[in-house]
Amino acid sequence: MVRTGSASVAAGPTLAVVAREAGVSVPTASKVVNGREDVAPETRRRVTEALDRLGYVRRPRFDAAKTPGLVDLVVHSLDTSWSGAVLHGVEAAAHDAGLEVVVSAGLTRTRGGRPERGWLDKLIARGSSGVLFNLAELTASQYAWLEQHRIPFVMIDPVLEPPPGVASVGAANWHGGVIATEHLLALGHERIAVIAGHQRKMCSTARVAGYRSALASAGVRHRPEYVRHAGFDEGVARRRMLDLLDLPEPPTAVFVCSDRMALGVYEALAERGLRVPDDVSVVGFDDLPEARWIAPALTTVRQPLSEMAATALRLLVRMMDGDRPESTRTELSTRLVERSSTAGPRDRSPC
Repeated sequence: MVRTGSASVAAGPTLAVVAREAGVSVPTASKVVNGREDVAPETRRRVTEALDRLGYVRRPRFDAAKTPGLVDLVVHSLDTSWSGAVLHGVEAAAHDAGLEVVVSAGLTRTRGGRPERGWLDKLIARGSSGVLFNLAELTASQYAWLEQHRIPFVMIDPVLEPPPGVASVGAANWHGGVIATEHLLALGHERIAVIAGHQRKMCSTARVAGYRSALASAGVRHRPEYVRHAGFDEGVARRRMLDLLDLPEPPTAVFVCSDRMALGVYEALAERGLRVPDDVSVVGFDDLPEARWIAPALTTVRQPLSEMAATALRLLVRMMDGDRPESTRTELSTRLVERSSTAGPRDRSPC
């Protein structure tokens, strides 16, 4: 996005004339001119068309010669190693690009994955040149607001499939589900369960789809009762594992769609006096530091979180320079990291 350093305003119609042309009040027209988000999309459209039709010249919001390069990073929280890896990747890439980063945390918790009301106004006020959204879910009006104000933005691991044309960076989640399940199949397991995250989250559904695909390719029967969702919550994952252990034919292995949930699975198995991997094999997903710290060390699928974040920042810089990405979806590869939490099943009887 090109910043203009001129502060002069050409003569032209007043805001009152624009408001009358659009059929709105002057304060409403002012909100649109100043980038406020609390305007209905249809009203914003009418005012914008009136501005263009009448040739209204908007006052630049900042001076590029005095304002350093600034980008915003919106993260889900700052209290997990997952977000720490994302922050590390963004910070390193921003340093290389000569940019400063403003981090906003907790917005997605309070608004169900959506930036809270007024946050976009603050974005305009501080003159950010672009935004990275991590694990965020935007409304249609917020997408439209960003596009209308020509603010480049990139989604890192978006909750839902972004609208067409929106750039995003993620991991090869489907492939990760395949290789996790294939690893357990190769060890001789057939009673393989999966504890997934949210049913509607992109990464979770892709990992479960990969799990099912690997079972089908191996000719192993898919058991619906073996698929559980825990919303990426460690405590819920513990309860889901206990439910699986109560089945008439409990699984001999479980693919857990995050390392944090795997901690809950370990806890459930310990409660039942079961050992990993002697009684139940466990595969996680993420390769967070916790995967190496727990005992036994967790076999897991590594998704390159820091690399995803750095890739998103570099993509954002290109968009800020006016480039359009050839592909709106960038996926980085996943790979299996074998440690000590998987082994062949003790019970090899037919299922």
